Amino acid sequence: MSELSDRQQQLLKAIIEAYVKNGEPVSSDLIEKGSSLGVSPATIRNEMVNLTEKGFLKQPHVSAGRVPTAMGFRLYINEIMKEKQLSVVDEVSIRQQMMDARAQFNRMVHVATKALAKKCDTLAIAINGDDIYYTGAASILDLPEFFDIDVTRFVLSMLDEQAILEKVFSMAQGEQPLHIIFGEETEYEHLIPTSFAFLNFETGRKDLGIIGVIGPNRLNFPVVMPYLRYIGEVLTEAGQIR
Repeated sequence: MSELSDRQQQLLKAIIEAYVKNGEPVSSDLIEKGSSLGVSPATIRNEMVNLTEKGFLKQPHVSAGRVPTAMGFRLYINEIMKEKQLSVVDEVSIRQQMMDARAQFNRMVHVATKALAKKCDTLAIAINGDDIYYTGAASILDLPEFFDIDVTRFVLSMLDEQAILEKVFSMAQGEQPLHIIFGEETEYEHLIPTSFAFLNFETGRKDLGIIGVIGPNRLNFPVVMPYLRYIGEVLTEAGQIR
């Protein structure tokens, strides 16, 4: 469990959710006005300093607010966040789209990638053997993290460089099927504002494919993770009966 108090966890939650929504450093004034923590502005400021010292937040500029670090996001994902529950309508619709293409597994992977990109409103990618599928690249272009042409160029160039993608994916640790890699955890400077959420699926030929999304480090994880997990389950189910 986290070393943070309940109040610190609630404050971290409020900061992360404000950052995910606005994409800007979060000030203590914004938290005071927009949350129901029930503490004074001075207490909020002090706790933000504490969270920064512990490594859960960072301060991009001297006069700016705070933004979450990879460490802060991981605590949020693992202990605080509540995932969105997929509706039955969504599950049935996604499964039907994918199963309509199951006669050709590569086609099914492509359909799955398109469904993931649409539901998560970001760039989705899949690797199945030597084939790479991606869609939704236009979705990231309106995000401030990708206004930096060098960041965007690097991310888009990765789509043609399977070796770089696989190197990033290989950084995943742990036995859980769903993995998240933050750009600041990689060796690539231009990936610092980004994050990757992905999982392996079985292809039915003793091989594993990869499907996931690439976006800003403030991905909407409560939405992305359940969609990714569900689509991965449908792919594995189809792969096992090939």
